[in-house]
Amino acid sequence: MKSKRPVGRPRKNLPLKESEPSKVRVEVTDDQVVGHLNVKPHGHARNELEERINDLSDSWETESLFEDVIEDISDHKFIDDVDAVTPEEAVRYRQLLRAIGPQEFCKRTVDSGTITVKRLLTAFGIRPPAFLEGLPDHAYFGLLTLAMTRELAKRAKLPNYNTIDDAVALLKSSRNIVVLTGAGISTSLGIPDFRSKETGLYSQLEKLGLGISDPQEVFNIDIFREDPTIFYSVAKDILPDTKGLYSPTHAFIAKLQDEGKLLTNYSQNIDNIEANAGIRPDKLVQCHGSFATATCQKCGYKVEGDALFADIKAGNIPRCVKCIAELRGNGTMKRKRSCNKSTSKKTRRRSTDDDDDDGQYDIPDAGVMKPDITFFGEELPHEFGQRLVHHDRDLVDLVIVIGTSLKVAPVSEVVPYLPPHIPQIYISRTPVSHVNFDIDLLGDCDVIVAELCRRAGWQLDHPMVKPDQEISVRLEEGYKSRHIFTAAEPEKSPKPEAKAKAKAKAKAKAKAEPES
Repeated sequence: MKSKRPVGRPRKNLPLKESEPSKVRVEVTDDQVVGHLNVKPHGHARNELEERINDLSDSWETESLFEDVIEDISDHKFIDDVDAVTPEEAVRYRQLLRAIGPQEFCKRTVDSGTITVKRLLTAFGIRPPAFLEGLPDHAYFGLLTLAMTRELAKRAKLPNYNTIDDAVALLKSSRNIVVLTGAGISTSLGIPDFRSKETGLYSQLEKLGLGISDPQEVFNIDIFREDPTIFYSVAKDILPDTKGLYSPTHAFIAKLQDEGKLLTNYSQNIDNIEANAGIRPDKLVQCHGSFATATCQKCGYKVEGDALFADIKAGNIPRCVKCIAELRGNGTMKRKRSCNKSTSKKTRRRSTDDDDDDGQYDIPDAGVMKPDITFFGEELPHEFGQRLVHHDRDLVDLVIVIGTSLKVAPVSEVVPYLPPHIPQIYISRTPVSHVNFDIDLLGDCDVIVAELCRRAGWQLDHPMVKPDQEISVRLEEGYKSRHIFTAAEPEKSPKPEAKAKAKAKAKAKAKAEPES
């Protein structure tokens, strides 16, 4: 089968209140971006990034347009292997841009000769691309324009929230916390995320040779409807088998609920682990659906998700039992042809009228069951937009984002849609560059939330939380609100056998030494 290129889910901007300035959403067309960056350096081979830029108008991914263009040349950590500004200078340049605007900013910097465009790019976390190397400095200006546009589109950081103590104080004082979670909160349970190199699901799918141009096409609704075997050939590998398990981060969200502080948990995960942790359905929006239920693509009949698990694990395409019953009742089920070509007609068993063995029939017209996870090309659950727009936006007093890079729309639009004066905390292994959070807590999610609970005086009961775990925290260079958490490795005490052996060796050595 020749897989067709998926269209992808269209990006939809969430509605703004009339009183709000429109500057929080900046629209840039594909043609404008290509116009800025379609530079072909003479004598240089076009690399992969250049190909992506020139092919941007045909891109189907739902990632932020800005991130799709410059993610590959953006560094989450400070750039120190090229001629870059210092972290302190980067902060000052970004503040200056916001204070005086892009036109005056360019006059005071590159136009005055104070700094080159190429070096100024590093103030915005952008590594000068190799395909522009050797060109005049003005060749970098289009990329600088894009970087400034992206910076000004971000929410401005609230300057009065910076420390871990500030984060703990916010946790204790807030009563309506919106928590947005991603795959990073489940990885400690052995469930892979989607985008990590080598270990991520997409990386693993790419190695299977499924005959598709992009591993994300496994989750494209048009391709599923055309040939569900592609999805079901790998579904058994992504089927959640948590057996009631949940991570300390899930327990942390449940703790916020028990403390009467959780407004809504917007989860991008499809594993339904939130239910294991006791997060109530009225506090949970599963933005991308889950395996908890499944629906027939023909008649709409809905069943519990685990009714499909046996077929999925066996590598079969689950069919709708309601459709099968109706087909049997209408007498439209077809006799199944024998797969054994060596079996003669004379020896082939004949069916009797009362033989109702489903295995004797083809059921080509029975509907295919699909787990209620949101594929690319499908709308998100109606509850997602309704709750966000008509409920949470007016009530939220703290936003916590955990274990997600915020790259998939429209969930990535939740944070910028919420009121910019509401404090925002980010918890993950690596920071993001397209959102200005007030406090970044970087490291293992489970370790960070356990430490926050300890400092807040809350008991986080979970077998994976070590009560005597030592945590070291340091500020990342150049930042006053980006904290890196590291769990100290416990010292391994020698085994009794090793102790006895070492003692005997020392004794023998002392006996062998001549007296002075």
